[in-house]
Amino acid sequence: MALGDRILKVNHAGERGAISIYSGQLAVAWLTAPALVPELREMRCHERRHLGIFWSELERRRQPRCKSYLLCALGGFFLGIVTGIFGKSAIAATTVAVERVVLQHLSHQIEQLQATDAMAVNAIQAIIADETSHHDQASRHVDPNGISFRMIYPIIARSTESVIWLGMKL
Repeated sequence: MALGDRILKVNHAGERGAISIYSGQLAVAWLTAPALVPELREMRCHERRHLGIFWSELERRRQPRCKSYLLCALGGFFLGIVTGIFGKSAIAATTVAVERVVLQHLSHQIEQLQATDAMAVNAIQAIIADETSHHDQASRHVDPNGISFRMIYPIIARSTESVIWLGMKL
């Protein structure tokens, strides 16, 4: 399978995971972080659009979704519920961690595909502004020296890296 196809599959599954994280957080945030509910809804809306971008490109290539799609959906929802229970700081730390890893990953993907797959590069570039905005919005709610951030960030960042790695191997 071509590298661009694999990358698009993993990105598509990752967007499913992001939708699930926000859905899980929204399930409890109305109790634990009601001020974040509008932001979470908006971010989830962006992720749904991103899912569509990658799915359209996969369909054009006649590629099925990634084998890690269901794992991303279920794991994301569980992660969203758990971090949502812990409130605003945990929710924001999760978004910061995921988006930092994702933005680095997207940058690397563009470098890898620049000379060989312009359509995949276009799909990836179409989501970068939203992902950067999510990171920046969430960063405003985080105390980088706070216990929530120091505990949650490394776990979520490594988990995100692991899911991306696994998706590329399946």
